[in-house]
Amino acid sequence: MGGFLIVNRRAGDDSGTDHLLEAAEEHGVRVHVLGEGDDLAEVARSAPDGPLGMAGGDGSLAPVAEVCLERKAPFVAVPFGTRNHFARDLGLDRDDPVAAVEAFSGEAERAIDVGRANGRLFLNNVSLGVYARLVHRREHHRRRRDVLARLRALAAVAQHPHRLGFTVDETPVSARVLLVANNSYTLELLSLGERDRLDEGCLHLYAPTRLLRSSWEERRGERFVVGARARRLRAAVDGEPDALETPIEFRVEASALRVLLPPAVAQAYAQDETDEEGEVENPEPTEREHELAQTDRQEDEEAMRGPDTPQRREQEPQPEEDITES
Repeated sequence: MGGFLIVNRRAGDDSGTDHLLEAAEEHGVRVHVLGEGDDLAEVARSAPDGPLGMAGGDGSLAPVAEVCLERKAPFVAVPFGTRNHFARDLGLDRDDPVAAVEAFSGEAERAIDVGRANGRLFLNNVSLGVYARLVHRREHHRRRRDVLARLRALAAVAQHPHRLGFTVDETPVSARVLLVANNSYTLELLSLGERDRLDEGCLHLYAPTRLLRSSWEERRGERFVVGARARRLRAAVDGEPDALETPIEFRVEASALRVLLPPAVAQAYAQDETDEEGEVENPEPTEREHELAQTDRQEDEEAMRGPDTPQRREQEPQPEEDITES
């Protein structure tokens, strides 16, 4: 069937790029490896007609999926990043990007939901509040090549324990974190697990509750409007830093994105269907996926709990910007 695959070699282990390129060639898929200064969305829009794929992390998928929506073309996700949450929830083996290239055969297709935040597409979720601040600070330190980027980011966000004056559909919500997800996540104490479905046709809004934030409040709907005291809020959109004007309109586009699946994954869906709505069980996680899930939980817990003592807080000047959260 052919197709066009964009590869972000910086997103994953560069040692696997050659194998990925060889697999693409075997399937008649043209490849563009992103270079310094390439604009991902522009590269996607310049691609020929036909299936369009992205090999990268979660944050690089949405710009390419947006082009697929514009063209009504099928999308191929190739896990080639650090955590690859979307690939996991789609049922792909996150440790085998070469196998994902087989989706270009065009033998199996699913229609899945996408979310939008003020029009910006997201496939997984959008986080607001302290976790979003963590993502922004971590990116700030990463650009400075700070090897302790994550720890320094955690220390920086811990200086701002206040709530942000969130409202959801004009109702006040007392929380340091709000997360709006495309479909429902399994809740695991202070972190989110995985999604069993990508075609439910609903958004789910989560806010940690109680003093130690040991549980979640959950809301379900096709649209939410989130307000705050600030004119703009830092956000983490599919794990990537962004800023969104308030109020933020979240909405779902049900079954909007055509996604091609490798034949083996499509067979697993067919075998594991459990009810008339097509709900399936995800494959058993690998040892590597267990490790990634543990890392995710630790980061979520540290971000939402903050430091145990004032001595752990590191004083650091905040960058000058017009985003305020107080």
